[in-house]
Amino acid sequence: MKETSNHVAAIGKRKKIALIAHDDRKKDLLEWADFNRLTLSMHELFATGTTGRLLFDELGLDVMSFKSGPLGGDEQIGANIVEGNIDFMIFFWDPMQSHPHDPDVKALLRIGVLYNVPMACNRSTADFMISSPLMDKAYKRTMVDFEKRIKRDIPI
Repeated sequence: MKETSNHVAAIGKRKKIALIAHDDRKKDLLEWADFNRLTLSMHELFATGTTGRLLFDELGLDVMSFKSGPLGGDEQIGANIVEGNIDFMIFFWDPMQSHPHDPDVKALLRIGVLYNVPMACNRSTADFMISSPLMDKAYKRTMVDFEKRIKRDIPI
């Protein structure tokens, strides 16, 4: 196997944060976002459909909403991570229910790991992340250059 190299991707002082919650976790995310409203308002927010609408309607947060998760919103968030338009993700997912878009959820989490995006999938982790001193400053995240890893000679 060929050695992979690393490169750096900058996360600005103003974070581009994706907020996502399955239906049974939306109340938890809203409570968390309400508690952290001031901090969140200093960043650029993105969300899947219903979650974005609730964050705006209930908390007055300015949110760019994508489609609902089952209608492609998870893929839209993932694509924006790949393009560098989202660099931080809070995803309160429901581990106790099967969802018709479970493969999309798994793909989104995989993309988050692949692109070394800070991610929280529960309230405790979200609390630690948003209260980190790194939230108020630019950050250079190191990313493995997987492009080099997949560029290989394929015998024909």
